[in-house]
Parts: sequence; structure tokens; C-alpha cells
Amino acid sequence: MKAGGTLFLSLLTLFSLASCANKNLVVLLPGPEGKTGRILVSNKGGTQLLSEPKQATAIQSQTVSPAIPFQMTDEIIRATYGDALTALPLSPTHFILYFKNGSTELTEESRKLLDEVLSTTRYRKSTDVSVVGHTDRVGTREYNFKLALGRAELVKQILVSQGIDPDFIDVTSHGKDNPLVKTDDEVSEPRNRRVEVVVR
Repeated sequence: MKAGGTLFLSLLTLFSLASCANKNLVVLLPGPEGKTGRILVSNKGGTQLLSEPKQATAIQSQTVSPAIPFQMTDEIIRATYGDALTALPLSPTHFILYFKNGSTELTEESRKLLDEVLSTTRYRKSTDVSVVGHTDRVGTREYNFKLALGRAELVKQILVSQGIDPDFIDVTSHGKDNPLVKTDDEVSEPRNRRVEVVVR
């Protein structure tokens, strides 16, 4: 079997293949963000492409081509693969916090978003929080590296002050080298003045 798509899809495929006694069943499910990739199911008898959400094919043997794809209902998927789906880890949650120009001061909207970052970290009982600082492309690389690091450190301090273990938080700075919106040097772009937080 050749597979293309996300690791999430591959894991579900493995669960699917192991779950039927008389034949193998492969089901294509959306990934954590709702997107559906594609998977090519092949054996000595032939090939079938699954490209739609909840599309499935059955494999009787290694020498008989996989069956024509068909749709599975949510109820059948839950009944057949509920335990496997429950065992999958939660996907990472991403947040973007924006800052005022040339400073480590959060915008008003981003200050409000901090409550959601905290509640998500607590709900997941996360021990892996990534905090990455960024700037726009105004100024030198050295200046922007320090500014982005200061922004990331501020977010870490806020999380720690609310009870998150500092050992669970990884802080890095990309300075101006990884803009969200590509611009020329010396262009002021508010969407690049940010800290990205990933809670795993």
C-alpha cells in the first residue's frame, strides 16, 4: 500500500488495516484541522485512490484489486474505530499574539487572547509550550533578534506568573528572519510584530 497525506491519516490507516478479521478496510478521514489529503491503496491486484472525506476501500486479498471506493457514515466510523480515534493525541494549538511597533507591549486584542492561551495550556495539562518571537523588517538583524526575544520572554513571564511551569516553556527568537508577511527591508508590517505560541 502506498500512502500520501498526513501522519494522522497514516496512523488511521494502520488502525483500519488491523481492525477487520476477514478483510482489510482503509478509510480516509480529515486531519486535525479538517483538511483531507489523499491516499493510494495498492496491492498486486490493482490500485484505488481515496480522495474524499470518509471514503473507504476494502481489500479481500493481496491478489484481488481493492474494492471501488465507497462512503462510510460517521456512525459506522465511530463504531468501528472509536477506540483508535480516542487514543490519538490532540493536535497542537497555535496562537499568534501581536505587539505594538518597536516594543514589547502587546496589543489590546492580544492581551485578551492570553486568557485562551492559559486555559488551553491548563486544559491540556501541557508540558510542551513553544514561544517564538518575531519582528517586522525595520532595523538591524541584531536589534530585531533582541526585540523578538524580549517579546517571547514577556509572554513566558506572563504564563509563569499564572502558574505554568517555566520548565515546560521553550523560548526562541527568529528576529526579522521569518516574517508572516514577506516585505522588503525597512517596511513596517504589524502582522510581523508577533509571538507565536504552540501548545502541544
